[in-house]
Amino acid sequence: QVQLVESGGGLVQAGDSLRVSCAGSGSTFNTHAMSWFRQAPGTEREFVAYTSATGASAYYADSVKGRFTISRDNAKTTIYLQMNSLKPEDSAAYYCAAHRDAIVGVGARTQATSYDNWGQGTQVTVSS
Repeated sequence: QVQLVESGGGLVQAGDSLRVSCAGSGSTFNTHAMSWFRQAPGTEREFVAYTSATGASAYYADSVKGRFTISRDNAKTTIYLQMNSLKPEDSAAYYCAAHRDAIVGVGARTQATSYDNWGQGTQVTVSS
């Protein structure tokens, strides 16, 4: 079981950058693939970015590719999402999630139901 706590959300303007973090607890943090999802009011939770347990592999939703970067520091049991060139449509609650496996196939890694542990979320609001 991995406990996850997100932080770093806030209110920014379109075109700005923001980095959100997800701190994990537990000695098994570095054995879990991790992802970021987001959810705006009235919408389903949407996949954003994925990293394998070692950080060697990353995968992004088309909507954020080239603007967002996922990374992890296993020594600090933390993953990050660097968001550049933010747009109003990026506004949402951002959640990190831990998968039971170290590497997850492309089909499963984008599905919220594949993940076992979730943080409480951090709100990102981008004004136009």
